[in-house]
Amino acid sequence: MQPAIAVRQLTKTYAEGNTGTVALRGVDLDVYAGELLMLMGPSGSGKTTLLSIMGCILTASSGSIWMAEKEITQLTEKQLPAIRLEHIGFVFQGFNLFPTLTAGENVELMFDLKGLAAKAAKKRAAELLDQVGLGGKCDTFPSDLSGGQKQRVAIARALAGDPGIILADEPTAALDSHTGKNVMEMMSELAHKRGRAVVIVTHDSRVLSFADRIVKIEDGAIAGPGSSLLEPVPAGMLAHNFSQPTVNLA
Repeated sequence: MQPAIAVRQLTKTYAEGNTGTVALRGVDLDVYAGELLMLMGPSGSGKTTLLSIMGCILTASSGSIWMAEKEITQLTEKQLPAIRLEHIGFVFQGFNLFPTLTAGENVELMFDLKGLAAKAAKKRAAELLDQVGLGGKCDTFPSDLSGGQKQRVAIARALAGDPGIILADEPTAALDSHTGKNVMEMMSELAHKRGRAVVIVTHDSRVLSFADRIVKIEDGAIAGPGSSLLEPVPAGMLAHNFSQPTVNLA
């Protein structure tokens, strides 16, 4: 099966005067549609850098990334936004919602960027918010939403345009255990029922049982054989305190 994202010998060095800090060292990684993959590692290990390069936010120093059978690391800065809009949805720890826009308008904005007419964008945004359990919050501003509700808006926005890849950076870090489980159930359904390739950077041990595969990064490289986090984690193997009901995104 062709991977949704294929990373080959990826490196990243941040320049600092006449020297530089190496963030990634020859990373190889495949991510498949229908898979929820988690990237774990200590702070500064390179996992967020890897996620950002995969999402066309940062550029690599060397190596390649293949997406939709296209090598994207050779694209120009002007070409990358089109790849992001077509293929990638982002979910961030800090939600990244525009405070002066309502929940509906935050989602509509993504449809606007994709060129959808205003009336159709409003309708699709309302449908997506309804799918994540916020059908009555279209006209609510972020300041009047809870952390979990903000993250649901962020997920709805990430789904605008039906991207095949969802990238999430610490999506449960700012949430309590109940809300975190609710968000992870949404992420799991996106992978398993909707066939997205879902990649999550996390330090949150409560969410590990949702992973199909856990990959550990240390010092900018994928950890080799012998790392206990390299093997797939069977559902339910790791205990957590989550108890919210399942959310149906169908």
